[in-house]
Amino acid sequence: MKAGNKKTGVRLRVVLVPGVALGPGKADLLEAIAETGSISAAGRRMTMSYKRAWSLVNEMNGWFAGPLVETGKGGAGGGGAQLTALGERVREAYRRMEQAASAAVEADIAALRAEISDMSK
Repeated sequence: MKAGNKKTGVRLRVVLVPGVALGPGKADLLEAIAETGSISAAGRRMTMSYKRAWSLVNEMNGWFAGPLVETGKGGAGGGGAQLTALGERVREAYRRMEQAASAAVEADIAALRAEISDMSK
């Protein structure tokens, strides 16, 4: 299971500057684009409309000195999307921060889980 797909544990949202925040949804979208080669396929995988996926990509592309995702023109044999080198660096940095945050709070999460009552009673 990918770090960003956890149902429990740390869900990291990093505010880089006011109005610019990376969280698990945007990181998962970048990852899905890298894996599928398509914004629409990535959106489908995440049960997100193409319009929403494209809007998030466009937003992220505007935040940085260069685009995170590049697209090709559609049509016969065309289309597709891929992460740029900058997009890969951003995705990898987010995943490293996510792992570091999870590791930093692992003992506290385990301690709190031990305090949860048995809900099957």
